[in-house]
Amino acid sequence: MKHLEHRPIIAAHAGVGSPNAYSDGTQRAVREAFKVLKKTRSPLKAAIAGTVLLEDDPRFNAGTGSNLRMDGQTIEMDSAVMDSDGNCGAVACIQMVKNPVLVAELVSHTPHLLMCGDGAVEFARLHKVPVYNPIRPKTLARFKAAKSRLAHKNISYQTKHGFKTLRDKSRGCDTVGVVVSDGCGNFAATTSTGGISYMIKGRIGDSPLVGCGIYVGKSGAVVATGIGEEIIRRLLSKQVYDRMESGMSPQAACEWGLTLFKNPSNSLKKCYKRIPVGIVAVNLTGYGIVATHQMARGVSC
Repeated sequence: MKHLEHRPIIAAHAGVGSPNAYSDGTQRAVREAFKVLKKTRSPLKAAIAGTVLLEDDPRFNAGTGSNLRMDGQTIEMDSAVMDSDGNCGAVACIQMVKNPVLVAELVSHTPHLLMCGDGAVEFARLHKVPVYNPIRPKTLARFKAAKSRLAHKNISYQTKHGFKTLRDKSRGCDTVGVVVSDGCGNFAATTSTGGISYMIKGRIGDSPLVGCGIYVGKSGAVVATGIGEEIIRRLLSKQVYDRMESGMSPQAACEWGLTLFKNPSNSLKKCYKRIPVGIVAVNLTGYGIVATHQMARGVSC
């Protein structure tokens, strides 16, 4: 790729709270993304290829590693793809597929931007995406452990108090994401998640929402990870992107993004000194990675 004005940059994360020891998985995803970028010269195809590997790694909360909803029976996944050419597609609460990111990419070729629930599943089947049940024995074991951690074991998650408890107790790996710069001013990003540890059926986080969990423009690409509701409230990815567009380096923009989370809302203060959040960004000349907690990551530049 000698024609490139700058070297390609690819960065991946496995969710805030993911052990640093899992960085072998994110680094493998980065290597795969780089191979695809070199072959296709498509940042979006590269980001998708890296995300597929992360979705297939059962250690991560996406695809095969997704969490069960609190009904103990349902896995609903969210994913999004976006690039600096304006291509964008997302799915939310999709079930029974192996790689939600591939369905999100299919959506990007339609007039629509976001499909959810049964409609997203029907759309996947229309495009010959095979049925895949991601529930494994480890999935059930994680659910059992998560449920046992609830402060009030007899609580009904359908009550108002239950909603608060489930929200406050959420923690751990929640998202995977990849950002790519091809070195020629073209960018792409992908996200995928099985959701937070405690969530009722139908809950949608930041990952499939443009400007919240993902944003890409002519100045770079950004993905976020953490408590989705808090990320949505701050339009985090778009705010970080805007800082890069104004001239901040990706690292400085990511660090600025963390300052938005210094003061947890009253409902979160009892559980967190700092709200779990991570941000990964790239532009033409560099990358930025920050997180309030440990976060498995990989970088190639």
